[in-house]
Amino acid sequence: MMLRIVLLYPFALLYNLVTSLRNHLFNIGYRSSFNYDIMTINVGNLSVGGTGKTPMVEYLVRLLKPTYALATLSRGYKRKSKGFQIANSDSTAINIGDEPYQFYSKFGKEVVVAVGEERALAIPRILMEHPETQTILLDDAYQHRTVNPDLNILLTRYDNPFFKDFVLPSGMLRERRKGAKRADVVVVTKCPVELSSMKSNEIRNKIGSYTQDETPVFFTSVQYGIPQSVFEGRPFSGKVVLFAGLANMEPLIKYVEDVFELAEVVNYKDHHNYTIKELEELVQKAREANATLLTTEKDIAKLRTKDFLSHVEEIGLFYLPISVRFLFEEAGKFDSLVHEAIVEKYEKDEELVEVEEG
Repeated sequence: MMLRIVLLYPFALLYNLVTSLRNHLFNIGYRSSFNYDIMTINVGNLSVGGTGKTPMVEYLVRLLKPTYALATLSRGYKRKSKGFQIANSDSTAINIGDEPYQFYSKFGKEVVVAVGEERALAIPRILMEHPETQTILLDDAYQHRTVNPDLNILLTRYDNPFFKDFVLPSGMLRERRKGAKRADVVVVTKCPVELSSMKSNEIRNKIGSYTQDETPVFFTSVQYGIPQSVFEGRPFSGKVVLFAGLANMEPLIKYVEDVFELAEVVNYKDHHNYTIKELEELVQKAREANATLLTTEKDIAKLRTKDFLSHVEEIGLFYLPISVRFLFEEAGKFDSLVHEAIVEKYEKDEELVEVEEG
């Protein structure tokens, strides 16, 4: 690791110069950053992938949809289309991206799911087509400075927190650690369930040296659900070949090893687009091990097609649902913070309207 940091340091200096200049131009107002009348909540990170943005967005959807008309807005990373789109019954993971398709599959009847590279242009499009929308959840827009969200939630991984990391390509940071100052909330994700108060306070203090004063810090772990079959009525054997395209697969591997009988692991790159040949190879591995196939919700989003499913039906295909679990019984505190931010946003807007009318 240290050798990589040293060898790539000159390139990291150049990357840091470019990103720092860009952020400076936004900070001094030379480049425009827009805040909208509608409430916007961003879930993002300083690093490249693997912090658990998707489960956090889903947590917020479940928290807010009983009260507010919601939309999610993602870039649609690695999709085969471009421009603004709102998901519909014809959408697939290929044309809107795996994570937005996952949102649509779960919440499409209750939540507007949109994709668009230019968030500043996509937000008005959402409101034009769905004027009832009251809150927009921005997925991975921390570096998308043209939008100034009302609540900026920064995620950082327990096993590789941003305060220990370095700027690309020496490390995995998209920008300098001081970018954490833009966060309204920091959530340390993928923590061990048994995390001690002493350790959490140590991490909180280190994060606090980069954030604004009094920025709250929360700690979460991943909570896995019962394996779900894509084929109705298929029993789960407990012996699995695990495969996934994730930025960080270690926590998933550890969980599966602890709970099930793990025959083999096949790790693909993050947001991997599968081929029929790869599915055939996975089926062969499962057949030889007398096991079934197990993957993640994100990967299943790309495999729900007749062509793919026909190749795995014989052997079986399951996925593990995941959700966010707040540690130290602080879920209520986090929930209240989010609700209060929305109320404050609209109260300020009402006061502004009254002043302008007066």
